[in-house]
Amino acid sequence: MLKTINCGDLRIEHVGNTVTLAGWVHRRRDHGNVVFIDLRDRYGIVQAVFDPDISPLVHSKAVELRNEWVIQMTGEIVKRPEGMTNPDLPTGEVEFKVNELVVLNESKTPPFDVNEETEVDELIRLKYRYIDLRRVRMRDMLIARHNVINYIRRFLDDRDFLEIETPILIKSTPEGARDYLVPSRLSPGSFYALPQSPQQLKQLLMVAGVEKYFQIARCFRDEDPRADRQPEHTQLDLEMSFVNQEDVLTLIEELYTRLVKELFPLKRVLSPFPQLTYLESMEQYGTDKPDLRYELHMSDLSDIAGNTDLRVFRSALENQGLVKGFAVPKCADYSRRQIDELTNLAKSRGAQGLVTIALTGSSGDLKDLTEDQIKSPVAKFLSLDQVKSIASRMDADIGDLILIIAGESKTTNMALSYLREEMGRRLGLADPNLIAFAFIIDFPLFEWDDEQSKWDAMHHPFSMPQSGYENYIESDPGKVIGQLYDLVANGEELASGSIRIHNRDLQERVFKVLGYSREEVNRRFEQLLTALEFGAPPHGGIAPGIDRLIMTLTGNDNIREVIAFPKTQSGFDPLFEAPSPVDDNQLRDLHLRIT
Repeated sequence: MLKTINCGDLRIEHVGNTVTLAGWVHRRRDHGNVVFIDLRDRYGIVQAVFDPDISPLVHSKAVELRNEWVIQMTGEIVKRPEGMTNPDLPTGEVEFKVNELVVLNESKTPPFDVNEETEVDELIRLKYRYIDLRRVRMRDMLIARHNVINYIRRFLDDRDFLEIETPILIKSTPEGARDYLVPSRLSPGSFYALPQSPQQLKQLLMVAGVEKYFQIARCFRDEDPRADRQPEHTQLDLEMSFVNQEDVLTLIEELYTRLVKELFPLKRVLSPFPQLTYLESMEQYGTDKPDLRYELHMSDLSDIAGNTDLRVFRSALENQGLVKGFAVPKCADYSRRQIDELTNLAKSRGAQGLVTIALTGSSGDLKDLTEDQIKSPVAKFLSLDQVKSIASRMDADIGDLILIIAGESKTTNMALSYLREEMGRRLGLADPNLIAFAFIIDFPLFEWDDEQSKWDAMHHPFSMPQSGYENYIESDPGKVIGQLYDLVANGEELASGSIRIHNRDLQERVFKVLGYSREEVNRRFEQLLTALEFGAPPHGGIAPGIDRLIMTLTGNDNIREVIAFPKTQSGFDPLFEAPSPVDDNQLRDLHLRIT
């Protein structure tokens, strides 16, 4: 080794020792004749002192050092002078008196400062990611990620799970997103696909008698861009035999509760994890991934709205939509400009507009509300009793601001959910140290695709319907509730899972509802269907995303901050400038031609 101890490991007990250090010049300071260097390695920073009285030659070389040069030093650990300790550094009680210096490599001036957490354009950071990762915050992200994955492995190993790797080059199967395809040179015109998840493979492992499987799996999905997505991501893939839904949820709750307690002791979790049905989540929060760190529950006002003279309400209901909203505490004094901002936010999520009702006044009982206290652009279309009924339904008080949207159900819920998150941010309602895990259960097995006029799987086509609902698969698919579940936290979906179908006949019935022809079923799924005929046990699992988990635990709102070498939101890699064209010879080998 080129060093005998790490920079960050030096403490007062090392005083008097002669050691050799190696690392990067974090910062250089000239104080008269003495040069001070903060030397950095992965483990921390220590102050090195170059005194011309100790070695004039070494001192003269130190004057030439610049930030990010890689150097090796030998010298003695001494106690810092009285009053010169640095309580912000673990090594702050000692310093390093240098008598030998070797420059291992010089550095060009970096495109941004490593020794300061300044704002840097993300494209520059990604292009020079190897420099960005030297910064303390990014180093800590890598360490946090390592610790989480290491903890997961130990936890599952203690519970008798086997870690098994599954292939990266597999067959293209529908998993809810586009596949990344890999052309085969040896089979011209044929393609592998990169796995969106190891779904069929882990089910086959259950048929194989593994019983408890996991892996830290790389998954690839050609999805439309979004801030919390990457073309490739990492998930904990987990499957168990002879279990029911509650067994899977109990295991994950124990894993995440213990993980947070041991690795992130400053964070708190809701315990036990709340369980909301999909219907409850949509009704109360307008989304299936609610942030439960604050209230702001939504209320359906359709019955009250149907008796008003407000055209926008009645029109929405006549078109089988709904009228829904929530009350924001102590915001009745919002200005016209602030109301317009909220209206524009609602419209940006597809709403036709936003109805606001301010219940003005400093205090008082809702039953004593007067017409003079109601400030709303639609006040003349609502009676006093109707406003009181709306406020009562929402548990609103005097001083609150009521936000209402009328329209098609999906759009209304989406816009209200976005407004709820915005008001939570504006009012600082979310405790940053609370990780509000929750399970969303009882998802519909199928959802209707208006664009293609067909049924789609809510999660994927391999999920088991709840007992008794299999009778509705052909006659009323929209009525079927599945043994599906998600883990959410702080407004993010962290995991998705289900109890799987382990019977061929039932699996073929589901495929038929989804519109797969017999030929397509045989071509894409025959390996799984055949396996289900050879003693497949009841089984189920879950696939928590590692990237989103780290993002949530570290308080980041950008998934790229917790991945070592991410791509931009559009899927471009500034470091390698990928995707990029390939040589004609490579295309010719693959029997491909660009048109």
